[in-house]
Amino acid sequence: MLTLDPEIKSLFSARKSLFKQIMQLHGEVYRELENRRTQRVILNGKNYFLKQHFGVGWKEIFKNLFQLRLPVLSAKNEWIALQRLQQLPIPAAKIAGYGCSGWNPATRHSFLLTHELPPHISLEDFCKDWQITPPSFPLKQKLIKETARIARVMHENGINHRDFYICHFLLDLASLHSQNPVLSVIDLHRAQIREKVPERWIIKDLAGLYFSSKDIGLTQRDLLRFIKEYRNKSLEPVLTKERTFWQRVEKRGNKLYQRHTQ
Repeated sequence: MLTLDPEIKSLFSARKSLFKQIMQLHGEVYRELENRRTQRVILNGKNYFLKQHFGVGWKEIFKNLFQLRLPVLSAKNEWIALQRLQQLPIPAAKIAGYGCSGWNPATRHSFLLTHELPPHISLEDFCKDWQITPPSFPLKQKLIKETARIARVMHENGINHRDFYICHFLLDLASLHSQNPVLSVIDLHRAQIREKVPERWIIKDLAGLYFSSKDIGLTQRDLLRFIKEYRNKSLEPVLTKERTFWQRVEKRGNKLYQRHTQ
């Protein structure tokens, strides 16, 4: 299977395999793992991000299955997740192309091509000095509310991220001083989509946000503000009826933090 924007398709030779030509592209490598590579490529003067998957191997597949996890076999996961986010009021990278080749799940090759987002900074980098140089209260409030809104909309629509950390939120720099700062969600290659997200996966996502924001100086009121926005209702009934739920989120987030800082 292969789908590609016509403007980009016209840049490649019709006499050769389009899939192979894209998989052979070279650009600035942002991340490279054993079976995956993310690079920034320039096509017709425009910047794109190319995520390539080279097959996970049977060892990785069986390891995930023995741990009762579904292995990520290709870029298809993220391709589907991005399409879903584009149907919702959640900013994300615009898809330029997707391709997959091979029937063997262990050796399947695939790619996802997305348009580069406008100039941005990760929420992790933007917030890292908040304890020393706090942001303005209105800006902090807006970012907390927008992060909570995105989490709520994703979970209400059957999407859980699985790597839901503040480093995977990109802040559009042009929107920084606007009434509504724009946060885009990235790195959705492990995202799951179903009719309803099981509670344990919701807790995992929320614990990831809590863990990754523990060192940026959020107050108890900031955390309550997040909860209020996430549930989209007044705090009193939420804290009365859901105390155990949020305690589980906190406990799991603290375990992640301890593991990360040891």
